[in-house]
Amino acid sequence: MKNVLKVLLAAVAWLVIFVLGSTTGLIHPACYAYVGALLPLLFAFVYLFVCRIIPGFGAAAVLNGFVLVALLLAGEADTACIVGFVALAALAELIRALCKDAKKGIRWSFVPLAYSFFAYTAHWWFDTEASLAAAVAEMPAGYDQLMKPVIENIPALVVALILTFPIAILSMRLAEKVVK
Repeated sequence: MKNVLKVLLAAVAWLVIFVLGSTTGLIHPACYAYVGALLPLLFAFVYLFVCRIIPGFGAAAVLNGFVLVALLLAGEADTACIVGFVALAALAELIRALCKDAKKGIRWSFVPLAYSFFAYTAHWWFDTEASLAAAVAEMPAGYDQLMKPVIENIPALVVALILTFPIAILSMRLAEKVVK
């Protein structure tokens, strides 16, 4: 029971990181679009903690599953988000299962999970029209006009996606050293 509570608290922390990442959009749409490249710096600590409690299958599924359920309940999950969350968690679980060395399995399985925030923000690129309409309804006047150049700047998105990989690896190494 004690471990279930720890995992539940970690899942809440995982969700809080998503909320923090989302609120960066209040600064500028580019922050919301690209903060996913930096969030692994926080995600790594939570994932490492949960992997130590759940030694086999389940750490990635629990974390992304918890956030996905929260997003579904809040009406914030679209098809791209659902597919992304499920695919990234499944890939992480597969990598962890295939690695013979548990430490390597945790490190390498974290890489797909590091992209989870991008699965959440994918609606900007997969359903741009609805995203702009939502911005008009939910954000201050003119926010949608700030979003358009961010969405159209595909090279910046590609750079953010590429940078996420080394940041994920470095974040996990940092988490391992800090948590020792």
